[in-house]
Amino acid sequence: MEIRNLRYFLAVAREENMTRAANLLHVTQPTLSKRLKSLEEEIGKKLFVRRSFSMQLTEEGILLRDRAADLVELSDKIISEFATLDDSYSKDIYLGLAESYQISYLAAEIRRLKDIYPELRYHITSGDTEQVVERLDKGLIDFAVLAEKPDTAKYSCLNFPKEDVWGVIMRSDDPLSEKEKIEVDDLIGRSLFCSDQSWANDIPRWAQKKFPLLRQDGSFRLAYNGSIFAKEGLGYLLSFDRLVDVSENSGLCFRPLSPELTTPLYLVWRKQPVFSPVSEMLVELLSESFSNA
Repeated sequence: MEIRNLRYFLAVAREENMTRAANLLHVTQPTLSKRLKSLEEEIGKKLFVRRSFSMQLTEEGILLRDRAADLVELSDKIISEFATLDDSYSKDIYLGLAESYQISYLAAEIRRLKDIYPELRYHITSGDTEQVVERLDKGLIDFAVLAEKPDTAKYSCLNFPKEDVWGVIMRSDDPLSEKEKIEVDDLIGRSLFCSDQSWANDIPRWAQKKFPLLRQDGSFRLAYNGSIFAKEGLGYLLSFDRLVDVSENSGLCFRPLSPELTTPLYLVWRKQPVFSPVSEMLVELLSESFSNA
């Protein structure tokens, strides 16, 4: 299976139009059509439903789109790494990050690293543990930041210096905002938002026997999106502190949970015999920074 054919396929899937995709790829439409037909014959499945003015993915096409995107991204990463073999360092670092205010530690050390290596480029994706670990295992990223304890038999890791504090983000005019801290009983019968990962792991640890009395009405992987729904009065967002603007004019407020619930943060990378010099230096800088903090 040729990477070039997958690139062509992804362009058509994105544009949903053969002509536009051909123009973007700088190939003729007959060439593009021939490549797609070759890919369909190789896979043995129809990938598109061809309509008068659009191309729509079949179920098999949707499956291939997700797999092909990873393959093409990995191919680009490999090409980039081999292109820098004659250099003293790789110019790219790929990171998958959980949401936390402690990402500021990472940003500060990348700034120091870029002062040393001005040509350094960093590529950031965000997501929950499941998303970033999948990318780490596939070799699509070099480092992951997780809000969940990693498998130390499989990964090397550094602990961030602090733990993130859990609380409730709600409208600042909500009656519950009058409380300094939020207890489990305060949330029973209310509409709650939380990531599925945290609802399965962190919130039961906090609510204990009363967890079955809580109701998750919405699931968000990004706290900012959940805060928009909270601001509309649709419910209460359970999230880390310092992720969402809760300043006086924001219309939102944050109240910590009681008893206190905290989650540690980890920088994680695969255990492997080859590690680029720039990646090694990033680990050294972060180790120093975390120790000093």
